[in-house]
Amino acid sequence: MNVLIIINDAPYGTEKAYNALRLAMTLQKEHKETEIRVFLLADAVGSAIPNQQTSDGYYNIERMLKSIIREGGKVKACGNCSLARGLKDLKLVDGVDFSNMKEFAQWSIKADRVITF
Repeated sequence: MNVLIIINDAPYGTEKAYNALRLAMTLQKEHKETEIRVFLLADAVGSAIPNQQTSDGYYNIERMLKSIIREGGKVKACGNCSLARGLKDLKLVDGVDFSNMKEFAQWSIKADRVITF
């Protein structure tokens, strides 16, 4: 099975990115045959900025993304969304690449399930 998880909200401020990534990590753990893809749109592109420093005991989106990638998941950040937020020239978390609507559309068509946060 191929699951596409779309995140639209900023990494912190709401728990949407956190819950989306928790779901992705649980799917990877419980259903190893499932291919996980995460697409970061709008303010969610900020999730891919490296060197996030969170308070002790607080979740860290960067570490969660790295775990998903380490377990074979794919993560892409919308290039136009990144441009609009001044992030296009930044280095992203290792394993996260900039993408576009064409690839997003391909991922959407290929997915057996699409989940949006």
